[in-house]
Amino acid sequence: MGVNPRTGKRWRHGRTITSGRGVRLHYPPVIAAGKPEVSARYLSEDERVRIADLHRAGHAVRAIATELCRSPATVSRELRRNRDPDCGGYRPFTAQRLAARRRARPGRGKLVGDGVLRAFVAERLGKRWSPEQISAALPGEFPDDPERHLVHETIYQAIYRPELGGLRRDLPKVLRSGRRRRKPHRRPDARRAGSLVEMTMIDQRPAEAIDRAVAGHWEGDLITGAANRSAIGTLVERNSRFTILLHLPGGRHTAEDVRDALVAAMAQVPAALRRSLTWDQGKELALHAEIAQALGMPVFFCEPHSPWQRPSNENTNGLLRQYFPKGTDLRVHRAETLAAVATELNERPRKVLGWDTPTVWLGVSLRAPRRR
Repeated sequence: MGVNPRTGKRWRHGRTITSGRGVRLHYPPVIAAGKPEVSARYLSEDERVRIADLHRAGHAVRAIATELCRSPATVSRELRRNRDPDCGGYRPFTAQRLAARRRARPGRGKLVGDGVLRAFVAERLGKRWSPEQISAALPGEFPDDPERHLVHETIYQAIYRPELGGLRRDLPKVLRSGRRRRKPHRRPDARRAGSLVEMTMIDQRPAEAIDRAVAGHWEGDLITGAANRSAIGTLVERNSRFTILLHLPGGRHTAEDVRDALVAAMAQVPAALRRSLTWDQGKELALHAEIAQALGMPVFFCEPHSPWQRPSNENTNGLLRQYFPKGTDLRVHRAETLAAVATELNERPRKVLGWDTPTVWLGVSLRAPRRR
């Protein structure tokens, strides 16, 4: 749009402008909030359509419940409560509207109608108490009045939604986070926005890769430069700790750049040494299916926030920071420089290899499997 990013954020989240005459004008967000997600514990519209079809076909309640993997009581209650008031039959879309209308709506919070409680909470927030500290203090302040005992989540909601709690709109500033809006917490089983699709997780990796008995199983990652604007790809073979560095021209580390660099580098490796690749869930490997197909090498992914599942690669990345310190621009390093650094690492004796070098150990492993 050709505007400053700060202006774009104001458009997105809404803004209030005071005119020259002192008139405050509020503009709503240009992006409407999405529909609130309904818990899977409630029947969905598709399930109601299925119930209507099976009920019309003469199936019993228990048979319908078995088909939907629901409790018979849920199906029986649905057929009883959500019948069409006009015709008396069960119509799925009418039932969906009736259920949505009946679903509980958020009401006014406790703090709105209780001035004493609201004043106590606001005073403690002004002293920079956390909501959890305030919640713990309420039973002592109002020992004979359990209606004034709140959990800390109620106080958080009152802070971030003043229309529910009646608190001042500037109170989020006194929280330690200082956030004006709450940071959403996703469910543990929910997929992250933008996460990779069709991943094969590390627990499906062959046993031979786990015990390092056979050469050809690799671990990979990126080391990034200042402000994540440049990167170098790193590949480490688990059995020998042999290292390959990927040159990413211009420091670009998009999925296409990483795919091209990785395929070009690993194509030079004998097929016998391309047994598997393990990576974290970074977006730079979004094209993992194309990499696996081009190299004939399956790609496995670690669990989120689990760098210990790639120990050899993490250790090597630490060694590489001697050559490529954090906070520096990695775009200045040419492909020849990366090759020289990789050679220096591969010719360095390692205690874990019995003071052999990765180059020697990999050569022996190619001729016959060898255990440490």
